[in-house]
Amino acid sequence: MITDGTALRAVAQSLDVDVKPSGFVAQVSAMLERIEYRRCDSGEDFEAICRLRYRAYRAHGFVPESADGVTTDAYDETPNSYRFGVWLEDQLISTVRVHHMTAAEPYSSIMSTFEDIIGPRLRRGETFINPTLFAADPSIVGVFPALPYVTLRLAVAANSYFDTTSCICVVREEHTAFYRRIFGAVQVGEPRAYPPFTVPVMLYDSNCAINLQKTLRRYPFFHATPAEQRLLFGKPAKGEPAPLTIIPTANVVARAA
Repeated sequence: MITDGTALRAVAQSLDVDVKPSGFVAQVSAMLERIEYRRCDSGEDFEAICRLRYRAYRAHGFVPESADGVTTDAYDETPNSYRFGVWLEDQLISTVRVHHMTAAEPYSSIMSTFEDIIGPRLRRGETFINPTLFAADPSIVGVFPALPYVTLRLAVAANSYFDTTSCICVVREEHTAFYRRIFGAVQVGEPRAYPPFTVPVMLYDSNCAINLQKTLRRYPFFHATPAEQRLLFGKPAKGEPAPLTIIPTANVVARAA
C-alpha cells in the first residue's frame, strides 16, 4: 500500500500537536483513538510491513539495495515472534516486531550479535521482550511526533503480558537518549556490527521491576487492558480465528481511573 502523505498530514493537524509534556500525553492519547494494530502473520499485511521496513531503512541508507524491495529474515518465522503493523485511517504507517525470549525459545536477531551477553542470562531463567525492525513510513516521518510511542507501546504491553525480566533493544546512537529517558534503559557493553544494517548498534536494557511501573505512571498511554494484551499476544483457541484488528485501550484505562 502506498501511503497518501497529504491525507495523513491533514490527520496530524487535526490532532492539535502540542510539545508541552501534558499536551504531548494528550496528543498521543488522541492518536490512539484513531489507530488500530494488526498482527501480521502472513499474507498481504505481512508483505506490506516487509516493504515498509525496506522503504524506511533504504531512505536512511541502513540496508543495501534489494531487487525485491522487502526486509525480512529467518526470525520473522520463529514461534516466539509477533509482527505488528500500525494503521491510521486505513493506511499502514509503522511496524515493529516483538520477540518473547525464554530459555526454551531464545530466538531473536539480537542473539546474532549479543548472544554472549543475553545467552547466559536466559539460561539463568531471565526472560526478555526484544522489539526489533521498528520502521515508520518515510513519507510522514516528522509529521507524527507521537508515532514512536504509539508503536513501541506494543513492547510495553508485551512486557506486562509476559511478565518479563527486561526489555532489551538494539539501538542506534542517535536514539539512545530516547530509550534512556522514556524507558530508563541502560547501555550494556560496547557498540557492535548488526548485519544487514550498515551502522553499529548498542544493547540497551530496561529492567521491568525497576522501570515498568514508573513508565506506566509517567506515560499513561502505554497502559493496555488485560483483554487487549490477550488479543495482541495470546494464541487463539483451537478453531477460533485470530483477531483481524486490535483497538488500543489506554484511554479506556485512563477514563476508568
